[in-house]
Amino acid sequence: MSHLFSPLKIKDIELKNRIVVSPMCEYSSEDGFANNWHLVHLGSRAVGGAALIITEAIAVSPEGRISYGDLGVYKDEHIDKLKEITDFIHEQGAFAGTQLAHAGRKASHEVPWKGNAQIPSDQPNGWKAVGPSAIAFSDKEEAPLELDRAGIEKIKADFKAAAKRTLEAGFDVIEIHGAHGYLVHEFYSPLSNKRTDEYGGSFENRIRLLLEIIESIQEAWPASKPLFVRISSTDWTEGGWTADDSIALAKILKDKGVDLVDCSSGGNVLAHIPLKPGYQVEFADALRKTGILTGAVGLITDAKQADDIIKNGEADLVIIAREFLRDPNFPLRAAHELGDDSVKWPVQYERAKWTK
Repeated sequence: MSHLFSPLKIKDIELKNRIVVSPMCEYSSEDGFANNWHLVHLGSRAVGGAALIITEAIAVSPEGRISYGDLGVYKDEHIDKLKEITDFIHEQGAFAGTQLAHAGRKASHEVPWKGNAQIPSDQPNGWKAVGPSAIAFSDKEEAPLELDRAGIEKIKADFKAAAKRTLEAGFDVIEIHGAHGYLVHEFYSPLSNKRTDEYGGSFENRIRLLLEIIESIQEAWPASKPLFVRISSTDWTEGGWTADDSIALAKILKDKGVDLVDCSSGGNVLAHIPLKPGYQVEFADALRKTGILTGAVGLITDAKQADDIIKNGEADLVIIAREFLRDPNFPLRAAHELGDDSVKWPVQYERAKWTK
């Protein structure tokens, strides 16, 4: 058996391999509702052999959406279709995860194929974004409303309510989206957080919201079920969040009951990112040395590359996005390329199975 297809037990679940479908925004919802697009998009990756399928960022409130097309779990009516999706994923022998998110100052945007620009708050499909400080992401966007204490308490309550609905919808894993310049990242990065209260200034204050969100979720999410956090491991910008900050945070997250850190980077400010295959694996490797499980992301596109990450102990999971858009059956192809005969194909597809 290859390293990529070795099982991994995390709390009460055992993943059949180390391949995870990363959250990928589809911008195909109305009022947050999942539909058949999401069923087929997510379900086909489960058929294709991934061990864990994580939905796109799923908003905990309407104003927490990146766009009007985002998935949501901010009302009970969202649960039924999500449950249909998780049921199908489970039928394929995979586990279902969801990424709870709040877009912060990067909310109220047009969908990508219509330009992706922020929609002014006074225009149709637009609303006022919020953030830790009244600092716009760029000079082309509105400054967000700085959150007061009541607003912060609402966000914590929204995450807790979303976790409860997530549980009812049949999900096995929650990932908190704390990366890519969205609200949680905006709070812990000194580039976007200029507060002078208990949520700003020091490292301890800037990570406070994330830790309180974790506590809120844990009030509704069983301790036996895995809890992940995705972070941006560096802002790639002088004066911003650093890899050393991420290592310090990982130690705290482990103590707080987080099972795995999904190690991405960037997204909070415009920055030069040195893109290359596996360019973020080093962060997963560094954080894993603290004793917490990690997931590696970023331009992981072929079987040997993914297998080597696991074999070399650089991460515990490979969390793949764009390659899954190109090939929903990436795990089946990877098993063939690695010569791993342990991987079972769906019986409906057996006649197309590659042979040596």
